[in-house]
Amino acid sequence: LSFFNRLGRYWFQICKSIIKLLVHYVPLMKNATFFLLLLSATACQNHSKLLSKVEGLLADNPEFSGVVLLSEADQIIFSSAKGFSEIEAQTPLKASDLFVIGSISKQMTAVMILNELEKGHLKLEDTVGKYLPSLLQNWSNEVTIHHLLAHTHGITSLDDSLNFAVGQQFQYSQLGYELLANILEAVHGTNFQNISMAFFKSHDLHHTFHPIDSTYKNLVRGYQTTENGTAKYETNSLNNYVPAGAFISNAEDLAKWNTLLHSGKLVKMETLDLMKTRYATRQHPIFGEVEYGYGLLFKAGEADLQIGALGYAPAFASASYYHPKSKLSLVVLSNKDRFTEDFKDIFEVHTALMDLVKLP
Repeated sequence: LSFFNRLGRYWFQICKSIIKLLVHYVPLMKNATFFLLLLSATACQNHSKLLSKVEGLLADNPEFSGVVLLSEADQIIFSSAKGFSEIEAQTPLKASDLFVIGSISKQMTAVMILNELEKGHLKLEDTVGKYLPSLLQNWSNEVTIHHLLAHTHGITSLDDSLNFAVGQQFQYSQLGYELLANILEAVHGTNFQNISMAFFKSHDLHHTFHPIDSTYKNLVRGYQTTENGTAKYETNSLNNYVPAGAFISNAEDLAKWNTLLHSGKLVKMETLDLMKTRYATRQHPIFGEVEYGYGLLFKAGEADLQIGALGYAPAFASASYYHPKSKLSLVVLSNKDRFTEDFKDIFEVHTALMDLVKLP
């Protein structure tokens, strides 16, 4: 951790040294070599300015408790851990610690479904009833896998009729992603825990877990700040449908996930295009109007600028975003909510960091 922080502080001096060498040796270089080095020096300067702003923002928010990681391709260029993994014992957070990642889980479940699409084991237009015949509601033969992925199905309960005509509206749904996991279980013939853990291991995501798995260590505690300023340990952070919002991971694995996903190593590039397609627009409680694909969200026209997801579980607020133009990945994981009446305030540091990293 200290290495990355020192690197950020001295990055500008390194850049100046590179530029001095360029100036000195320009007469001896071929044009192509010169411009490649000049490009590297320019990128170096840009990173220096960005890292300085990131450090400044974190310094201005001393109450933030969590991990911030910024990477370019496979290289970590900034990593910071602030606060405590267990306040009672005053245990400092580590950059490698595990967090509940909330709705970032959805894109992982979506990729598992899309892997089966690529293998020919299912189709997006297949109905829920094809895989889950025990569902007796009429909508089981209307709602498709696509509708579940895009939150356009209208299911509010397995025992009730649809809230709206299939495909006609957007309604954010945890239950829809639980049904996707049920479909995966039908396809694989095993439970979702086994499916997801095998998937993570196959892509060397060794710090990402289904919460029922017994092998993970260093899951931090989450804390809710009360009105009087006391930090209260939250015990219900994992009380959600796992495929929709209860996977466990750390910052490095999430950054790796972003790089794998957007380089076509988790799904084919044409399948990734399906994930990045706008299927519905939502008034988001943090961002206002946003577009939804399959487990990914983005502002209108910005799918190639900044794309990813926020995640929330009680006491855990997360952000994991990829920036296709700059190849930068930003991961922000926090384990302490502030007391507030405005949900936006919980993500204040997350969204401020996103604004810094996002290209103009």
